[in-house]
Amino acid sequence: MDWLQILSNTASSIISPATLGYALAALGLAVHFGYAGLINMGIAGFMAIGAYGYAISILTFGLEWWLAALVGLAASAVFALILGIPTLRLRGDYLAIVTIAAAEVLRLMFLTTAFDDVTGSADGLSGYHASFRASNPIPPGTYGFGPWTYNETQWWVRIMGIITVVIAVMVVWMLMRSPWGRTLKGIREDEDAVRSLGKNVFSYKMQSLVLGGMIAAAGGIVYALPSAVSPGVYVTSLTFFVWTALLLGGAATVFGPILGSLIFWALQTFLSNVLPAMASAGLLFGMSQIQASILRFILVGVALMLLVIFMPQGILGNKKELTFVK
Repeated sequence: MDWLQILSNTASSIISPATLGYALAALGLAVHFGYAGLINMGIAGFMAIGAYGYAISILTFGLEWWLAALVGLAASAVFALILGIPTLRLRGDYLAIVTIAAAEVLRLMFLTTAFDDVTGSADGLSGYHASFRASNPIPPGTYGFGPWTYNETQWWVRIMGIITVVIAVMVVWMLMRSPWGRTLKGIREDEDAVRSLGKNVFSYKMQSLVLGGMIAAAGGIVYALPSAVSPGVYVTSLTFFVWTALLLGGAATVFGPILGSLIFWALQTFLSNVLPAMASAGLLFGMSQIQASILRFILVGVALMLLVIFMPQGILGNKKELTFVK
């Protein structure tokens, strides 16, 4: 096995668009679940809304990339309102079922041939990069060192992704230190007690759903910046991966989702390189390279179960503040 190449690929994944997109999605989910107590199992739907809103605004309406990004965020806010008005009075498992169903309905809408001219159906959308790349101030060339060596376009995607993550972290950090954030955490702990104090619990939940959804939509946009938008990406497993990253770092924290996403994607990249290499060397009991590649998803599932059982607060979380058993 070429350990140098494996470690180089793993290090490179730390600032990949996928990692940054997951970090934003996990941060949005932290607003939903970690702070408001909303079990949203449809985070992939918010990411899809952001990505498709961005791409469609450019391809169909000819908007500039930054304006298209705002449209994607606005579309996610509208989706949150449509989803939240009839469902936010549900609690626990019922809300989880509704949100996962809503995300799947949304994915099938993007997949259907009825809107093929707009959504691209199963082929997805591509060719929307010209405006974004034209705004790149970095001179043509290759920059960086070691595993972090990219051309000007790749750096531009990563820089915009990092800036978006920093802005989102600052917004969430300031809000959660405010009276609004403290009320939100009170709703998570005991919404009946907060309601008895005269607070409009439904309104606070709706605000958190919109805010977290817009952050997750920004993650979908960053995820789609370097390549294409495909309905095959926004499947249920994407939601579970984001949940894994969130729980790994710490649900009721601001920086936990970022750390969890970095670790999650570093491990994913490491395993996707190591396991096929071990299979080709005959070290995995006769498994083929394809079987070895699938094995990493099994390991992710096992890791998620172990996290929920033994460390529900995550790496940066406080066990007294948030656990699954109350």
